[in-house]
Amino acid sequence: MVTHKMSITNQNKVVILIVPLPLQGHLNQLLHLSRLISTYNVPVHVITTTTYGRQAKLRLQGWDPNTISNIYFHDYPIPSYASPPPNPNSANKFPSHLLPICEAATHLRGPVAALLHKLGPTTQRLVIIHDSLMGSVVQDFILIPNAESYTFHSVSAFSIALYISKQVGEQIQKSIEPQALTRELISFEGCFSLEFKTFISSQHEYTKLSLGRIYNSCRVVEQATLDLLEANARNNNKLLWALGPFNPVDIKSGSKVSRNDGGQVAKCLNWLDKQSPNTVIYVSFGTTTTLSQDQIIEIAIGLEKSDQKFIWVVREADKGDIFVNNSTHVELPEGFEDKVEDRGFIVKEWAPQLEILAHSSIGGFMSHCGWNSCMESISMGVPIAAWPIHSDQPNNAVLVTKVLKVGLLVKEWCQQDEVVESIVVENAVRTLMGSRDGEEIRKRAMVMGHRVRKSTGDGGVSQMELESFIRHLSR
Repeated sequence: MVTHKMSITNQNKVVILIVPLPLQGHLNQLLHLSRLISTYNVPVHVITTTTYGRQAKLRLQGWDPNTISNIYFHDYPIPSYASPPPNPNSANKFPSHLLPICEAATHLRGPVAALLHKLGPTTQRLVIIHDSLMGSVVQDFILIPNAESYTFHSVSAFSIALYISKQVGEQIQKSIEPQALTRELISFEGCFSLEFKTFISSQHEYTKLSLGRIYNSCRVVEQATLDLLEANARNNNKLLWALGPFNPVDIKSGSKVSRNDGGQVAKCLNWLDKQSPNTVIYVSFGTTTTLSQDQIIEIAIGLEKSDQKFIWVVREADKGDIFVNNSTHVELPEGFEDKVEDRGFIVKEWAPQLEILAHSSIGGFMSHCGWNSCMESISMGVPIAAWPIHSDQPNNAVLVTKVLKVGLLVKEWCQQDEVVESIVVENAVRTLMGSRDGEEIRKRAMVMGHRVRKSTGDGGVSQMELESFIRHLSR
């Protein structure tokens, strides 16, 4: 962890309340932001539901929340909600089975309001940082004279720019080489279920109450888009902060904690230790993706025929409650694991992604392009084989492959309803891991990773932006 010289010395001049959406990808980012803010001697209070608070702490990598004395967790129960299994055969790949937990989380408004009224008198300024999809939960801060809020977007600035402003979106499209872009690539068509679109709209309504927006991104990665968004923000008398990468960038792969249990995680990291640098591709589609059996078979055949070393995380999407009947039902082709045992490792549970990406043997990442995964991969200098599934992922894939050019596209979004054949998987892996084009992509990814990591050190643009944000809060 970087030691910051700057801190707020007046006791409780500023107190921060962080309100994440209780889904893994959202919670993870705001927990990492809590760590960054806490290094400036600022008390940070984190709201979670009872189940997701436990889940997030179990999965957190790079630091232990229980060892930081100025981060305070408030775990609240919420009304019971349906927790159906994910449907791998749904026509729309959006994880609609998670909508009930999102809707149930809006019932945190009462407990959050009570905590706001309790914290308000203890500080000169009470700052609320809330997920853009938890706007209704924090709305009562307007009743507290010394409170102000900031909206956190768990997706790329690139994706938000396309979502909130047609004019900005058109400017972005013009900046991407026309021959590399089809209209379908930059699109939200089919990315969400209709019900979730309604939920997004209902929560984004509250963004107008906040002073500005916060992104888990940095100038190194998204300078051009952030410039466009900043101009748009100024026109609306709002502020913008790019405070990323939130995830630790100096993480050491293979911590003692990860290897103590003797389970799959330990075996996975020990297996990586035996491989040569940049020879293994990591294949994972995140916590909200469940692939059909047909697609699992095609991936297996493609990986087998690629003749490349790989780690493949084969699991269903998280359920609304991962601690209740969360067994996986993903079946691999008969005999597959025996065929690839000399060069492949299968993980059938949640995997420590940061530690895997930080490992020297990892030379590529086949990913759904969730923003957590993109930022983690970029900050570790690992190139991406982009395979978007839903939500902001198609636009992130464009950012990674066409703008930053630190990845290649496995599947175009206009083919979203099609099963990707094994030959496509095989060719993508071979290209990224064993071709001249792949090596050029890897070199760009490594350079960008170095620049991102450097940006978080003393005098780096990311550290300076974070310090500017802290100064703003303590004004």
